[in-house]
Amino acid sequence: MSVLPLVFTSGWASGINAYAVVLLLGIFGRTGLTDEVPASLQRTDVLIVAAVLFLCEAVADKIPYVDSIWDTVHTVIRPLTGAVIGALLAGQSGSLSDIAAGAIGGSTALASHFVKAGTRMAINTSPEPFTNVGMSIAEDLGVAGLVTFAIFNPEAAAIIAAVLLAAGLAILVFLWSRIRRFLRRRAQRREEKRLAAEARKATGAPPL
Repeated sequence: MSVLPLVFTSGWASGINAYAVVLLLGIFGRTGLTDEVPASLQRTDVLIVAAVLFLCEAVADKIPYVDSIWDTVHTVIRPLTGAVIGALLAGQSGSLSDIAAGAIGGSTALASHFVKAGTRMAINTSPEPFTNVGMSIAEDLGVAGLVTFAIFNPEAAAIIAAVLLAAGLAILVFLWSRIRRFLRRRAQRREEKRLAAEARKATGAPPL
């Protein structure tokens, strides 16, 4: 059986929460639920690091504006993780070339990452923090549920991931005006901080 559906689903999930994907796949491999997970993802040190980083993301992802900073930092990390996981899964099964699997996993992770980051920018235009918390919990549950489902029903999970990705991209286009508003506000705050720092420097006032 081709590993392509699992590569695609893990790529989508990596764009949302890469550390959760590594942790889940490693646990599934260690417990013997699947033979598709390579030994490198089942190592104890890998699982510990993934668990710690997952906890860090669980906190940062629920704080307005901090979540967008976290997303910016992970613009490279999430697609790279999706590509590496895809290549490792392909190497384990031998049903798909490592390069092709890496390209599929990485590009899918990049697309879902943009959906996540863009949606968070739109949400951050609202001052209340509850939407961020709710969205973060929904994303974590969605990643955990779909990756688990993909272990037992990879084709069906891949179809669901494709639908979610397409819907997310459509929502991203719809929310583009709010995203631009968020970017303008962030640029304005940076400019205000810069001007305030220059004013303090000119007057000899101590920095804040």
